[in-house]
Amino acid sequence: MKAFTLIEMVIVVVIIALLASIATPLYFRHVASSKAATAKAQIQMFEQAIADYRLDVGKLPTQAQGLKALIEKPGDIKEWKGPYIKGVPFDPWNNPYVYRNPGLKGEFDILSYGADGRAGGSDNDADIGNWIDTPQQ
Repeated sequence: MKAFTLIEMVIVVVIIALLASIATPLYFRHVASSKAATAKAQIQMFEQAIADYRLDVGKLPTQAQGLKALIEKPGDIKEWKGPYIKGVPFDPWNNPYVYRNPGLKGEFDILSYGADGRAGGSDNDADIGNWIDTPQQ
């Protein structure tokens, strides 16, 4: 029975480490861009649910009601025919989406603050909203 020498084992470990150092950044770049795409898709889902809400109720959810008005009847609004979505998910970075009415960029704003959870930023930290295209990675 022939065993591996220590040198052979070290060479194999070095080769694996080199391959991992090449593949890991590619993997994380792909994960970051998929999170941004997921946030944009969820924001579009919110926009459609808000449009349905508006058709039934005749107005947008107020700032105080927020996105929760899409899943729970707010107050005594008789025209409400929801729920308009199954639930209000967190963004891909596990932060709540922000709803503004009136919006700063449009009639209403829905946005994720990105990976850092704060306004502004670039790359993975860039804000993603219903007025902004998905950042390119």
